[in-house]
Amino acid sequence: MSKISVADIQKLRETTGAGMMDCKKALEESAGDFEAAKDYLRKKGIAKAAKREDREASEGVVIAQTNAGQTQGILVALNCETDFVARNENFIAITQKIANIALENMPSSLEGLMALAYEPGVTIADKVGEQNGVIGEKIELTRYESLSAAQVLTYNHSNNKRSVLVGLNKAGGEQFAQAGRDVAMQIAAMNPVSVSKDDVDPAIIEKEMEIGKELARNEGKSEDMLEKIAAGRLNKFFQENTLLSQKFVKNGDVTVEQYLKGLEKELTVTAFKVVAL
Repeated sequence: MSKISVADIQKLRETTGAGMMDCKKALEESAGDFEAAKDYLRKKGIAKAAKREDREASEGVVIAQTNAGQTQGILVALNCETDFVARNENFIAITQKIANIALENMPSSLEGLMALAYEPGVTIADKVGEQNGVIGEKIELTRYESLSAAQVLTYNHSNNKRSVLVGLNKAGGEQFAQAGRDVAMQIAAMNPVSVSKDDVDPAIIEKEMEIGKELARNEGKSEDMLEKIAAGRLNKFFQENTLLSQKFVKNGDVTVEQYLKGLEKELTVTAFKVVAL
Protein backbone atom coordinates (compact mmCIF):
# COMPACT_ATOMS: atom_id res chain seq x y z
CA MET A 1 0.00 0.00 0.00
CA SER A 2 1.31 3.45 -0.89
CA LYS A 3 2.18 5.76 2.00
CA ILE A 4 -0.62 8.24 2.82
CA SER A 5 0.84 11.62 3.76
CA VAL A 6 -0.74 14.27 5.95
CA ALA A 7 -0.59 16.60 2.95
CA ASP A 8 -2.66 14.13 0.90
CA ILE A 9 -5.22 13.87 3.69
CA GLN A 10 -5.41 17.65 4.04
CA LYS A 11 -5.83 18.12 0.28
CA LEU A 12 -8.72 15.62 0.21
CA ARG A 13 -10.27 17.30 3.24
CA GLU A 14 -10.11 20.73 1.58
CA THR A 15 -11.61 19.33 -1.62
CA THR A 16 -14.45 17.35 -0.07
CA GLY A 17 -15.08 18.97 3.32
CA ALA A 18 -14.96 15.54 4.98
CA GLY A 19 -13.24 14.91 8.30
CA MET A 20 -9.54 14.09 8.60
CA MET A 21 -10.09 10.48 9.69
CA ASP A 22 -12.66 9.89 6.95
CA CYS A 23 -10.21 11.27 4.39
CA LYS A 24 -7.38 9.11 5.75
CA LYS A 25 -9.54 5.99 5.51
CA ALA A 26 -10.74 6.93 2.02
CA LEU A 27 -7.17 7.26 0.78
CA GLU A 28 -6.16 3.99 2.44
CA GLU A 29 -9.12 2.15 0.93
CA SER A 30 -8.29 3.68 -2.48
CA ALA A 31 -4.56 2.88 -2.32
CA GLY A 32 -3.73 6.59 -2.40
CA ASP A 33 -5.74 7.29 -5.58
CA PHE A 34 -7.11 10.80 -5.02
CA GLU A 35 -10.08 10.58 -7.42
CA ALA A 36 -11.02 7.12 -6.16
CA ALA A 37 -10.90 8.48 -2.61
CA LYS A 38 -13.31 11.25 -3.56
CA ASP A 39 -15.66 8.66 -5.02
CA TYR A 40 -15.32 6.61 -1.85
CA LEU A 41 -16.41 9.59 0.28
CA ARG A 42 -19.36 10.34 -2.01
CA LYS A 43 -20.48 6.75 -1.80
CA LYS A 44 -20.00 6.84 1.96
CA GLY A 45 -22.20 9.91 2.13
CA ILE A 46 -24.92 8.21 0.12
CA ALA A 47 -24.67 5.10 2.33
CA LYS A 48 -25.06 7.23 5.44
CA ALA A 49 -28.04 8.96 3.88
CA ALA A 50 -29.77 5.60 3.47
CA LYS A 51 -29.54 5.10 7.24
CA ARG A 52 -31.20 8.49 7.76
CA GLU A 53 -34.28 7.83 5.65
CA ASP A 54 -36.47 7.77 8.76
CA ARG A 55 -35.31 11.24 9.81
CA GLU A 56 -37.14 14.39 8.80
CA ALA A 57 -35.28 16.98 6.74
CA SER A 58 -37.66 19.86 7.45
CA GLU A 59 -35.14 22.72 7.57
CA GLY A 60 -33.13 24.07 4.66
CA VAL A 61 -32.72 26.81 2.09
CA VAL A 62 -35.04 27.93 -0.73
CA ILE A 63 -33.83 30.17 -3.56
CA ALA A 64 -35.77 31.72 -6.45
CA GLN A 65 -34.04 33.64 -9.22
CA THR A 66 -34.50 34.75 -12.82
CA ASN A 67 -32.34 35.19 -15.87
CA ALA A 68 -31.08 38.64 -16.84
CA GLY A 69 -34.02 39.25 -19.15
CA GLN A 70 -36.55 38.21 -16.48
CA THR A 71 -38.25 35.84 -18.92
CA GLN A 72 -37.35 32.63 -17.10
CA GLY A 73 -37.13 31.78 -13.43
CA ILE A 74 -36.29 28.80 -11.25
CA LEU A 75 -36.84 27.84 -7.65
CA VAL A 76 -34.90 25.17 -5.73
CA ALA A 77 -35.06 23.87 -2.15
CA LEU A 78 -32.23 21.99 -0.44
CA ASN A 79 -33.38 20.45 2.83
CA CYS A 80 -31.50 19.43 5.96
CA GLU A 81 -32.43 18.40 9.48
CA THR A 82 -31.42 21.42 11.59
CA ASP A 83 -31.57 25.19 11.35
CA PHE A 84 -27.91 25.27 12.37
CA VAL A 85 -26.95 23.60 9.09
CA ALA A 86 -29.45 25.67 7.08
CA ARG A 87 -27.70 28.85 8.25
CA ASN A 88 -24.24 27.55 7.37
CA GLU A 89 -22.58 29.64 4.64
CA ASN A 90 -21.31 26.58 2.77
CA PHE A 91 -24.76 24.97 2.74
CA ILE A 92 -26.28 28.20 1.39
CA ALA A 93 -23.51 28.43 -1.22
CA ILE A 94 -24.19 24.88 -2.42
CA THR A 95 -27.90 25.69 -2.75
CA GLN A 96 -27.04 28.85 -4.68
CA LYS A 97 -24.77 26.95 -7.08
CA ILE A 98 -27.52 24.38 -7.70
CA ALA A 99 -29.90 27.27 -8.42
CA ASN A 100 -27.41 28.78 -10.88
CA ILE A 101 -27.05 25.43 -12.67
CA ALA A 102 -30.83 25.05 -12.82
CA LEU A 103 -31.27 28.52 -14.31
CA GLU A 104 -28.54 27.94 -16.88
CA ASN A 105 -29.99 24.61 -18.03
CA MET A 106 -33.74 24.88 -17.25
CA PRO A 107 -34.25 21.11 -16.86
CA SER A 108 -37.81 19.80 -17.16
CA SER A 109 -37.87 17.96 -13.83
CA LEU A 110 -36.20 17.52 -10.44
CA GLU A 111 -34.73 14.25 -11.71
CA GLY A 112 -33.27 16.10 -14.69
CA LEU A 113 -31.71 18.68 -12.38
CA MET A 114 -30.17 15.97 -10.18
CA ALA A 115 -28.47 14.46 -13.24
CA LEU A 116 -26.74 17.71 -14.25
CA ALA A 117 -23.04 18.27 -13.48
CA TYR A 118 -22.29 20.15 -10.27
CA GLU A 119 -18.60 20.12 -11.19
CA PRO A 120 -16.53 17.98 -13.59
CA GLY A 121 -17.23 14.33 -12.85
CA VAL A 122 -19.72 15.09 -10.08
CA THR A 123 -23.49 15.32 -10.62
CA ILE A 124 -25.79 17.33 -8.39
CA ALA A 125 -27.08 14.02 -7.03
CA ASP A 126 -23.48 13.05 -6.18
CA LYS A 127 -22.89 16.39 -4.42
CA VAL A 128 -26.07 16.12 -2.36
CA GLY A 129 -25.15 12.55 -1.41
CA GLU A 130 -21.64 13.65 -0.48
CA GLN A 131 -23.03 16.31 1.86
CA ASN A 132 -24.90 13.65 3.83
CA GLY A 133 -21.52 12.24 4.84
CA VAL A 134 -19.75 15.58 5.22
CA ILE A 135 -22.46 17.23 7.33
CA GLY A 136 -23.78 14.16 9.12
CA GLU A 137 -27.44 15.01 8.48
CA LYS A 138 -30.05 13.89 6.00
CA ILE A 139 -29.65 16.26 3.03
CA GLU A 140 -32.21 16.24 0.20
CA LEU A 141 -32.88 18.34 -2.88
CA THR A 142 -36.66 18.31 -2.47
CA ARG A 143 -38.07 20.88 -4.88
CA TYR A 144 -37.38 22.31 -8.29
CA GLU A 145 -39.81 24.61 -10.09
CA SER A 146 -39.42 26.62 -13.27
CA LEU A 147 -41.49 29.36 -14.87
CA SER A 148 -41.41 31.23 -18.19
CA ALA A 149 -43.44 34.36 -18.93
CA ALA A 150 -43.23 37.79 -20.53
CA GLN A 151 -41.79 38.95 -17.21
CA VAL A 152 -40.88 36.74 -14.24
CA LEU A 153 -40.26 38.21 -10.79
CA THR A 154 -39.17 36.71 -7.49
CA TYR A 155 -39.50 37.09 -3.75
CA ASN A 156 -36.99 35.52 -1.35
CA HIS A 157 -37.72 35.85 2.35
CA SER A 158 -34.73 37.03 4.39
CA ASN A 159 -34.46 33.76 6.33
CA ASN A 160 -34.24 31.65 3.13
CA LYS A 161 -37.35 29.69 4.19
CA ARG A 162 -39.88 30.95 1.62
CA SER A 163 -39.47 31.89 -2.05
CA VAL A 164 -41.85 32.79 -4.85
CA LEU A 165 -41.81 32.98 -8.65
CA VAL A 166 -44.56 34.95 -10.37
CA GLY A 167 -45.14 35.41 -14.10
CA LEU A 168 -46.77 38.45 -15.71
CA ASN A 169 -48.31 38.43 -19.18
CA LYS A 170 -46.60 41.70 -20.12
CA ALA A 171 -43.15 43.22 -19.67
CA GLY A 172 -43.10 46.93 -18.92
CA GLY A 173 -39.89 48.05 -17.35
CA GLU A 174 -39.40 48.89 -13.69
CA GLN A 175 -43.06 49.73 -13.03
CA PHE A 176 -44.21 46.25 -14.01
CA ALA A 177 -41.19 44.70 -12.30
CA GLN A 178 -42.13 46.40 -9.04
CA ALA A 179 -45.72 45.24 -9.47
CA GLY A 180 -44.47 41.69 -9.96
CA ARG A 181 -42.34 41.90 -6.82
CA ASP A 182 -45.34 43.25 -4.87
CA VAL A 183 -47.50 40.38 -6.09
CA ALA A 184 -44.76 37.84 -5.27
CA MET A 185 -44.69 39.24 -1.73
CA GLN A 186 -48.49 38.97 -1.62
CA ILE A 187 -48.23 35.28 -2.53
CA ALA A 188 -45.64 34.69 0.18
CA ALA A 189 -47.83 36.41 2.79
CA MET A 190 -51.30 35.18 1.80
CA ASN A 191 -50.58 31.75 0.30
CA PRO A 192 -53.27 31.64 -2.44
CA VAL A 193 -54.24 28.26 -3.87
CA SER A 194 -54.35 29.45 -7.50
CA VAL A 195 -54.24 32.53 -9.73
CA SER A 196 -58.02 32.74 -10.10
CA LYS A 197 -61.13 30.73 -9.33
CA ASP A 198 -61.02 29.33 -12.87
CA ASP A 199 -57.93 27.25 -12.11
CA VAL A 200 -58.70 26.03 -8.60
CA ASP A 201 -58.21 22.28 -8.30
CA PRO A 202 -61.65 20.57 -8.66
CA ALA A 203 -60.82 18.45 -5.60
CA ILE A 204 -60.51 21.63 -3.53
CA ILE A 205 -63.85 22.92 -4.82
CA GLU A 206 -65.54 19.62 -4.00
CA LYS A 207 -64.05 19.63 -0.51
CA GLU A 208 -65.13 23.24 0.18
CA MET A 209 -68.67 22.51 -1.04
CA GLU A 210 -68.91 19.51 1.28
CA ILE A 211 -67.64 21.57 4.21
CA GLY A 212 -70.11 24.35 3.36
CA LYS A 213 -73.03 21.92 3.25
CA GLU A 214 -72.05 20.29 6.54
CA LEU A 215 -71.73 23.66 8.26
CA ALA A 216 -75.15 24.70 7.00
CA ARG A 217 -76.63 21.35 8.06
CA ASN A 218 -75.17 21.79 11.55
CA GLU A 219 -76.76 25.25 11.67
CA GLY A 220 -80.15 23.63 11.11
CA LYS A 221 -80.65 24.77 7.50
CA SER A 222 -83.05 22.75 5.39
CA GLU A 223 -81.62 20.19 2.96
CA ASP A 224 -82.94 22.03 -0.10
CA MET A 225 -80.96 25.14 0.91
CA LEU A 226 -77.61 23.45 1.50
CA GLU A 227 -76.33 23.69 -2.09
CA LYS A 228 -77.07 27.41 -2.34
CA ILE A 229 -75.54 28.21 1.04
CA ALA A 230 -72.44 26.15 0.26
CA ALA A 231 -72.07 27.93 -3.08
CA GLY A 232 -72.11 31.28 -1.27
CA ARG A 233 -69.40 30.10 1.11
CA LEU A 234 -67.39 28.79 -1.85
CA ASN A 235 -67.52 32.23 -3.44
CA LYS A 236 -66.08 33.72 -0.25
CA PHE A 237 -63.38 31.05 -0.32
CA PHE A 238 -62.47 32.17 -3.86
CA GLN A 239 -62.26 35.80 -2.74
CA GLU A 240 -59.93 34.99 0.13
CA ASN A 241 -57.82 32.24 -1.43
CA THR A 242 -57.33 32.99 -5.13
CA LEU A 243 -54.63 35.51 -5.93
CA LEU A 244 -56.40 37.95 -8.24
CA SER A 245 -59.44 38.13 -5.95
CA GLN A 246 -57.50 38.69 -2.73
CA LYS A 247 -57.31 42.13 -1.14
CA PHE A 248 -53.96 43.64 -2.07
CA VAL A 249 -51.78 43.61 1.06
CA LYS A 250 -50.28 47.03 0.29
CA ASN A 251 -53.70 48.63 -0.32
CA GLY A 252 -56.71 46.84 1.12
CA ASP A 253 -59.11 49.03 -0.86
CA VAL A 254 -58.38 47.11 -4.07
CA THR A 255 -57.93 43.48 -5.09
CA VAL A 256 -54.72 42.24 -6.69
CA GLU A 257 -56.52 42.17 -10.03
CA GLN A 258 -57.62 45.80 -9.65
CA TYR A 259 -54.11 46.84 -8.64
CA LEU A 260 -52.62 45.30 -11.78
CA LYS A 261 -55.31 46.68 -14.09
CA GLY A 262 -54.69 50.10 -12.57
CA LEU A 263 -51.21 49.95 -14.07
CA GLU A 264 -52.29 48.52 -17.45
CA LYS A 265 -55.78 47.29 -18.24
CA GLU A 266 -54.62 43.93 -19.64
CA LEU A 267 -51.87 43.25 -17.08
CA THR A 268 -52.36 40.00 -15.13
CA VAL A 269 -50.59 37.04 -13.58
CA THR A 270 -50.09 33.97 -15.75
CA ALA A 271 -48.79 31.59 -13.05
CA PHE A 272 -46.89 31.42 -9.79
CA LYS A 273 -44.76 28.93 -7.86
CA VAL A 274 -44.12 29.04 -4.13
CA VAL A 275 -42.08 26.87 -1.75
CA ALA A 276 -42.00 27.31 2.02
CA LEU A 277 -40.02 25.31 4.57
